[in-house]
Amino acid sequence: MHLTDTHAHLYLSSFKDDIDKVIERAINNGITKMFLPNIDSGTIKSMNKIAADYKDYCFPMIGLHPTSVNEDFKKELRIIENELVSGKYIAVGETGIDLYRDKTYIKEQIIAFEKQIGFAREFNLPVVIHARESFNELFATLKKYRNSGLKGVFHAFTGTVDQANYIINELNFKLGIGGIVTFKNSGLDNIVKEIDLEDIVLETDSPFLAPVPKRGKRNESSYLIFIAEKISQIKNVNQAKVAEITTQNAHTIFGK
Repeated sequence: MHLTDTHAHLYLSSFKDDIDKVIERAINNGITKMFLPNIDSGTIKSMNKIAADYKDYCFPMIGLHPTSVNEDFKKELRIIENELVSGKYIAVGETGIDLYRDKTYIKEQIIAFEKQIGFAREFNLPVVIHARESFNELFATLKKYRNSGLKGVFHAFTGTVDQANYIINELNFKLGIGGIVTFKNSGLDNIVKEIDLEDIVLETDSPFLAPVPKRGKRNESSYLIFIAEKISQIKNVNQAKVAEITTQNAHTIFGK
């Protein structure tokens, strides 16, 4: 059984003392591919080092996270664009819009998101989208690109069934499902029940959002097995089937 963790920040400082063991545990649990979304210019070097050190298992993306968008966002985007020329990145991400705590830079976030959609189209790459309290704003941009061939993942999806169906059927994106699906009162299990496995990819968002039974601890890619197990229960299929389909979905999007 092989699994793909489509979203893991394994380059962050919380892994600095034991990254070798973290990667080893993941591989031993069947997670043989880990995709690394970027945050901003400050994380590019550490992310690329992990990708180089574990080149058979870890694959980097490049993007500007919406919570890193501020008055200097144009400078950040120039750095992202220059990095894309290297051809070593598997996606544009993590990008998107986050209006959960702070709307100060909403205008800049929208501009930065639209610019990164342009990068994805220019370099023929998928997009990994961070959506928090921002589905309307994201949909307003993405509807312009329906039937354009643009593809990607709505990372850490926690929306409604209607929003899920719009993302899948109108935008041709997959849904990234992570540890939240294992939380008792999240309601995400009821959403997943209504979604075909062919429209899902698995992710941990390490070191954040560790699944039950590891909730509250540092998350890591090896814990993807708990997410796969929960989805197998929801869909009433064995874990091998969940692994097979979601891994193929990840390959279809990212080419890895």
